[in-house]
Amino acid sequence: MVGLLGRTRAQSPRRPSTAQHERGPHDGKHRHNPSNGLRSALGGRSVAGQVFVLQVVIVLLLVVAAVVALVLQVRHDSTQEARNRSLAVAETFANAPGTRAALDAPHPTALLQPSAEAARKASDVDFIVVLNTDAIRYTHPKPDRIGKKFIGTTAPVLAGHSVTEQITGTLGPLVQATVPVKAPDGTVVGMVSAGITTATVGGTADHQLPLVLGAAAVALALATASTALVSRRLLRQTHGLGPYEMTRMYEHHDAVLHSVREGVIIIGAEGQLLLANDEANRLLRLPADAEGQHVQELGLDSGTAELLASGRVATDEVHLVGDQLLAVNQRPTDLPGGPAGSVATLRDSTELRALSGRADIARERLKILYDAGVRIGTSLDVTRTAEELTAVAAPRFADFVTVDLADAVLNGQEPDAGAGLRRTASGGIREDAPLYPVGEHIGFVPSTPQAHSLRTGEAVVEPDLGGAPGWLAQDPQRTAQVVDYGIHSLITVPLRVGPLVMGVVNFWRSEKPDPFDADDLALAEELVARAAVSIDNARRYTREHTMAVTLQRSLLPRTLPDQSALDLAYRYLPAQAGVGGDWFDVLPLPGARVAVVVGDVVGHGLLAAATMGRLRTAVHNFSALDLPPDELLGLLDELVGRIDQDELPDDTGSAVTGATCVYAVYDPTTRRCTVARAGHPPPAVIRPDGSVEFPDVPAGPPLGLGGLPFETAELELEEGSRLVLYTDGLVEDRERDIDVGLELLRTALAGADRSPEDTCQAVLSALLPARPSDDIALIVARTHALGPDRIASWEVPSEPAAVGEVRASVSRQLARWGLDELAFTTELILSELVTNAIRYGNGPIGVRMLLDRALICEVFDGSSTSPHLRYAATTDEGGRGLFLVAQLTDRWGTRYTPEGKVIWAEQPLP
Repeated sequence: MVGLLGRTRAQSPRRPSTAQHERGPHDGKHRHNPSNGLRSALGGRSVAGQVFVLQVVIVLLLVVAAVVALVLQVRHDSTQEARNRSLAVAETFANAPGTRAALDAPHPTALLQPSAEAARKASDVDFIVVLNTDAIRYTHPKPDRIGKKFIGTTAPVLAGHSVTEQITGTLGPLVQATVPVKAPDGTVVGMVSAGITTATVGGTADHQLPLVLGAAAVALALATASTALVSRRLLRQTHGLGPYEMTRMYEHHDAVLHSVREGVIIIGAEGQLLLANDEANRLLRLPADAEGQHVQELGLDSGTAELLASGRVATDEVHLVGDQLLAVNQRPTDLPGGPAGSVATLRDSTELRALSGRADIARERLKILYDAGVRIGTSLDVTRTAEELTAVAAPRFADFVTVDLADAVLNGQEPDAGAGLRRTASGGIREDAPLYPVGEHIGFVPSTPQAHSLRTGEAVVEPDLGGAPGWLAQDPQRTAQVVDYGIHSLITVPLRVGPLVMGVVNFWRSEKPDPFDADDLALAEELVARAAVSIDNARRYTREHTMAVTLQRSLLPRTLPDQSALDLAYRYLPAQAGVGGDWFDVLPLPGARVAVVVGDVVGHGLLAAATMGRLRTAVHNFSALDLPPDELLGLLDELVGRIDQDELPDDTGSAVTGATCVYAVYDPTTRRCTVARAGHPPPAVIRPDGSVEFPDVPAGPPLGLGGLPFETAELELEEGSRLVLYTDGLVEDRERDIDVGLELLRTALAGADRSPEDTCQAVLSALLPARPSDDIALIVARTHALGPDRIASWEVPSEPAAVGEVRASVSRQLARWGLDELAFTTELILSELVTNAIRYGNGPIGVRMLLDRALICEVFDGSSTSPHLRYAATTDEGGRGLFLVAQLTDRWGTRYTPEGKVIWAEQPLP
C-alpha cells in the first residue's frame, strides 16, 4: 500500500495471464518462513537478494582497490624513504671531518673502511662506498669488492651534483645515492655512495602488508554484515519478491484497490488525504482534486471528518453520510512499523441495518434461553428455582416477572385443581411496583388471564391491560394502580409438566412502549417450559426429602430415658443436600449403668435412614442382653454383613451398606466407662478442670467388614467429667481434613463449669459448616457417681444358713435408707436369689443393693448357668421362686461377667 501513495486513481494496465499463472515456486516460502530470509537474499532471486549481491560485489571491488592502492602506496613510501635515507647518509659521510683528508692519504681504504662500516651500521643502510674520481671503490661491506669499479652513474657526481638511482649492483637490486666530496676550492676529489637493497625496502613494506590486509578484511566483513542487515530488512518489506513479482503485485493491488466494493482511504500524519479508491470517492462524494487536501476541507459531515482526521481506532462505527449509513473501520498505519497516518475502510450498511436489528433481537433471545438452561435449576429448592427464573427474564425480556405456585408444590405435593396460588418469586427493574408481594396468597377470578391459563394450560397475551376487563376485575383498586404505574402489557404462561399445572408465570412490560407480540409469546413459552422441568424436579426432590426426613425423625429417639448416672444434651442436624443415616441413643442398663451409642450409616436417602432404624433397633435388643461393648459391636457387624447380602444387586458381590459406631457403658458405682468403636471417630473426654483429651480407644474396622474382633478401653472418669460422642459430619467435610476438625473440636470443648447444653452450643457455633453436606449427631454426657452411702454389699457363705443373715442385713440397710415398706418384698426376693445361687451356682457369692431411681438388688456367683422362669405344677414342691421375683419387681434379668454372672431385680421406690 505504501507504493500506492501519491498515485492517481487511474488504474494500471493489467495482464490477466501473468497475474493468474506466472508465480515462482518459492513465493510462499519467502512470505511465510522468515528463517529463509537471509538464504533467499543470498540466492539473488528476490529484489533483496539482487541488492545484496550487487552491494557485496561493489564492496569487494572497493576493498580490493583499496588494498592494491595501499600496497602500492606503502611500497612507494618505502622506496622514497630509502632514497631519502641513502642521500642523507651519503651526504653526511661525504661531509664528515676526515673523509676528504683520507682520500688524499697514501692508503685511503685503511682509513675509510672502518669508519664507513661503523657509519653503515649506525645509519641502518646496506652499504656506504667511498670512491675516487675514477669510480674505484675504497670501501665496501664486502672487502673483496674494494678496488673494483663502482656500478652506477658517476658523471653528474664528478660535475658536482648528487645522483639517486635504482640499479642492480654487487648486492643485488638496490636504491643508492652518490654525492661528491669537494675540496675547499670546489674541486671534486672523490665520491660517496650509500644505498639500501630492494629486499630491505620490500621487507619494510611486507611488515605493513598484514595490517593493511587485516584492516581490509575487517572492512569487508563489516560492509558485508551491514549489507546483509539492510537486505534482510528489504527482504521483509518486499516479502522475498523478485522484480517481476513486485511489478505484478503492484499492478494487482492497484487493480483490486479500485475494483473492490468497499471504500479505502489513506490519511497522512497531518490529516491530508493521500489516497482514495473509486468506492470511497462514490460513498463520500469526494471532489476530483481531493487527494492532498485536509479531510476537514473535503465537505464531509463533522463526525466523519473528525474521525478520519483523528486517526483513532474505530471498529464498525456507523456514520450518516447523506442518506447512507456507513460502517467505518479505522486503524493507524504506524503500528507495524509503517508510515505515520491511518487507513480507513467504508462499508454501506444501510440495507443491513434493519436485518442486523432483527438478528440482534434473535441473538439476544437465544442468549436468554441459553442462560435459562445454565442458571435455572442450580438447586433442588422450589423457591430458589422460581427466583432464578425471574432473575433470567427480568429485565432482559420483561420489565417485571412474577411466579405464582400452589402451596402443595412448595411442599412437594401435586396441586389440587382450583386451589389458590401463592406468589413465590418476583423480580424487575424496580421494587416499588404495585404488584402482589412475595408470600401473598392469590385467588384469581375466572375472567383473569391467569385463571384461563390454569384452566386450559395455554398461555395468554394481554397487549393492553388498561383495556382488558377480565384482568381488571381481579382487584379493581390494585389493577388501577398497576396501570397508573405504567405497566401496560402482560403475558401469562402456565408452569406445566405434562398434564400437571403447578402455577403461572407473569411477564409484565412497562418501559418499552410496544406491547408483547407473538414472537414474545413464543419466547415466554419456551422460557417457562425449561423452568417448569426444574421446578418439577425440585418439587419431587422436596417430596422425597420430606419423606426421608420424616422417616428419619421417626426412627430417632424423641426423648431421652430417665436415669441418674449422666446429665445429657444432644444435637441432631440433617444434611441440607439429603437425609443421612446418623443416629444416637441412650440406653439405661441394669445396675444403674447407662449405655450411650452414636452411629453413622454410609450414604444418604431412604435406604440409609431405613438401615439406621434397623441398626438402632438391633442395638436396643442387643443391649437388653447386657453384653460388653466389644461383643455387642461384633453382633452388629454380623447384622450389617447380612444387610449387605440382602441388599446386593444380582451377582455383583460388592457391599451396598456400611456403618460406623461407638458404644460406651458408664457405671456410676465405679466411675468407669467401657468404650468400643467400629471405624468411628474417637470420643472426647472433658475433665472437671476443663482440659480435653481424646482417649486411645482401639478403632476397629467399620461394621460389615467382618473377620476382625473389636477391642474395648476402660476409662476412669471423675465425677463431673463430660463424655462427648459425635459423628464425622461434625469434624470433617470437603474443605476440612479430620485432623483439623479434631483440633477445632478440642478448642471448642475446652473449658470448665459448662453444662452439657452449653457445650453442645459452643461446639456447633465453632464447627458447624454453612451448608452441612453430611448429618451431624452430637451428644454430651456429664457423669455422676453413686455415693458409697447408696451402695450396700455383703459376702455370702455357700450354706443355707447364710440366707437368714442376709435377710437381717437387708432389713437393717433398708431401715437406714428409710425404705421399711420394701423390707418384706426385698427379703423375699433376695432369699430366693441367694438360695438359687447356693443351690445351683458356685462360690464366691455376693449380694449388693443400690439405691438409685429404683431399688436394685444383685446376687453374684461364679457359675455361668442362667436361671429360667417356669410355671410350676400344682403338685411341684418348688419352681415358684423366680415367678415370685418376676411378680414382685419391675424388671429382672441376668448379666454375665468374666468371673460368673449377676442376677438382678429392680423395685420401684415408694
